[in-house]
Amino acid sequence: MAKSRQPNGASSIYLGKDGKWHGYVTVGVKDDGKPDRRHVKRKTRADATKAVRELERQRDSGNVLKTGQTWTLAAWLTHWVENIAALHVSENTIDGYRVAVYHHLIPGLGAHRLEKLEPEHLERFYKRMQENGSSPGTAHQVHRTVRAALNEAVRRRHLTLNPVSIAKAPRLEEEEVEPYTVEEVQRLLDEANRQRHSARWVIALALGLRQGEVLGLKWTDIDFDLGVLVVRRGRLRPRYQHGCGDRCGRKPGYCPQKINTRRETKDTKSRAGRRAIGVPGPLLALLLRHRSEQEQERQAAADLWVEKGYVFTSPTGEPLSPNTDHHQWKALLKTAGLRTGRLHDARHTAATVLLILGVPDTVVDAIMGWEPGKSARMRRRYQHLTNRVLTDTADKIGGLLWPLPEVPPVA
Repeated sequence: MAKSRQPNGASSIYLGKDGKWHGYVTVGVKDDGKPDRRHVKRKTRADATKAVRELERQRDSGNVLKTGQTWTLAAWLTHWVENIAALHVSENTIDGYRVAVYHHLIPGLGAHRLEKLEPEHLERFYKRMQENGSSPGTAHQVHRTVRAALNEAVRRRHLTLNPVSIAKAPRLEEEEVEPYTVEEVQRLLDEANRQRHSARWVIALALGLRQGEVLGLKWTDIDFDLGVLVVRRGRLRPRYQHGCGDRCGRKPGYCPQKINTRRETKDTKSRAGRRAIGVPGPLLALLLRHRSEQEQERQAAADLWVEKGYVFTSPTGEPLSPNTDHHQWKALLKTAGLRTGRLHDARHTAATVLLILGVPDTVVDAIMGWEPGKSARMRRRYQHLTNRVLTDTADKIGGLLWPLPEVPPVA
């Protein structure tokens, strides 16, 4: 049956020599400028007409799939994380994305065709993750990662609808905040005063700085005359590659000739994160003592010292590794005879003490670096804890929380 002549660009339906009904719909223009004309084939004219009308509806609503490569989830996630996300997010964020993609999503769901992925596939996958030992937090991070990846696929018309937006996210119980008590902080800092970098832990417990913010501090960020510390940057976790040509047989981080391929710090980008904080007098005195001790280390290291201006350094002046800092925190807790806890619990402790002391909300937000949209929710996480320690009077907290030894006069 001959095709009836249609105006250029109009849809057409005809009976082919194979006995099937064929339909063609122009849905747009290809990358090379030629018309993007899609083909459907059905057994009956009615079915072909229905398929043509559906293509026209998708075209008119802007939801027709882009022509070209048919993606598997594995192929799209790999392309997205390496060629799209890696160019636009921070180093720490891309590390989290890569763990979610390569350790969880591709092994668990990667074989699915992108357009065939269903919400139920995702929900069953999240359930399997947790049955196999992953925490709800990990499952939720994976959910957020695949949602971001498929949102980009929708934006680029490789998908018409993101199934992750329909799937139920893994249930995430809000993490219980466990601040240390006044007595525990006293024991912790009493032990810290016997070790190198005692000021590092006082800053965490008194001012609530994040790990990266403390390790990224430079002496130029501290104004001793005004008694102010300015948070300007955060320390990044190193990312290593082999310096031996991959001959040592170890992971890159353990290569004797490893090379760090990542910058040391990144500037704080949010207005809330970049902040000035008043420093208590005893902490300023402790920082002065720390600077004097660092000068002695610089003289001992001689030509091995690398001057980069950091407040907390290795014995040769390099910025501290976050991993080393984490292990030192764990060792400090053990030596002090305290329960194990995350380094972030020191930040929780600082926030709780500020709330107990009745510091105004806006001041707490500024000290902690909480963004306006999150500040009220963050404060609520701490409110139920204050009753637990209200028996400790403000005088006890203010006068005894950070007892310091006699500071020798600075030459």
